[in-house]
Amino acid sequence: MATALYALAGLLWITFSDRVVEALVTDSATLSRVQTWKGVFFVLVTALVLFLTLLRLLVRDRALLRLQHQQSLALRTRERQLTVLMDSLPGMAYRCRYDDHGTMLFVSEGCVALTGYEPEELMGSRAVSYQDLLEPESYERLLCDIREGLANEAPYSVEYALTRKDGETIWVWERGRAIRGGEGETLLEGIVLDISDRKRLRDELEEMATRDPLTGLLNRREMSRVLDEELERARRYQRPMAMLWIDFDHFKEVNDTYGHAAGDAVLQSVAALLVDSVRTVDSVGRFGGEEFVIVMPEMEMSEARETAERLRRHVSATPQPLGDGNVVALTISVGVAVYPDHGVTGSALCAAADRAMYRAKAAGRNCVALAQMPEDVHTD
Repeated sequence: MATALYALAGLLWITFSDRVVEALVTDSATLSRVQTWKGVFFVLVTALVLFLTLLRLLVRDRALLRLQHQQSLALRTRERQLTVLMDSLPGMAYRCRYDDHGTMLFVSEGCVALTGYEPEELMGSRAVSYQDLLEPESYERLLCDIREGLANEAPYSVEYALTRKDGETIWVWERGRAIRGGEGETLLEGIVLDISDRKRLRDELEEMATRDPLTGLLNRREMSRVLDEELERARRYQRPMAMLWIDFDHFKEVNDTYGHAAGDAVLQSVAALLVDSVRTVDSVGRFGGEEFVIVMPEMEMSEARETAERLRRHVSATPQPLGDGNVVALTISVGVAVYPDHGVTGSALCAAADRAMYRAKAAGRNCVALAQMPEDVHTD
């Protein structure tokens, strides 16, 4: 456009200036000088216009270059700040493709402490894909949460186990969300944190909430829950279920004679003995003091009575340690109740087994008694 205007201006100048000069000057010598100065004037004006134009372009280009340089410095500064921020995070920040392998496009330096792999090993799945660090069920759970987050256009978060480069398994928490990359590609961005210590503490707290702190057996509350679950299963499938109510004989004498520390050692020893003497499907709990309860699914009366007798004989024949190198003889009294013969609810079964245990006590201790069958008492 500028070139066309310059050509038009030059053509108009030459055409009209020549006519004006020829009309005003008739002397040939003067006309020649005027034509010469006219040409010099045109050249000077053209040079000035070109100079001003080039100067304007140079000033504009210099301003653009300065702006680009400032933007480049600001971008590098932001990149350095972002890199420092990412590397300072207590975990691994990432950006990956939403594909079958979770191909990493970027991972922060935190991946070394988290996974044991260098960023270059994970990016592009050069050495290993992130999917390979997860068990199949963990990866499926992660994908399920991602799909749900995508469907709701919301962030997703999930806990799962991750296998490090050294083979150690840790628990991590991932929080991320989907973004749109170039050409409409779906990408995932987020952060992965090591929560092994927190999960271990949580598991310990859950364990403490369900376990007796002295013996490690199920506590009364958890045992009641297990009993209700087993009763519901027995009702649904019309199967039997047995319950043993165990109480130590003359346990107060152990505490009075040897002290409560010795009594605690005896409780711990008998608890371990009971757990080792029943099936893995059976549940052993401490209801309080020296009272223990065993819930035994799929067990009828005859088998429950035999199990109770075996446990009674085992405890009687095993001297219990007092914790100071000495041992003490101990016996137990056991009450047996069976669903549905002696009750169809947890409270009914507990009451029936408890009454049977007191019948065993009344019969001379070191006995097994069946619920609602006072004549059926067994002793050595």
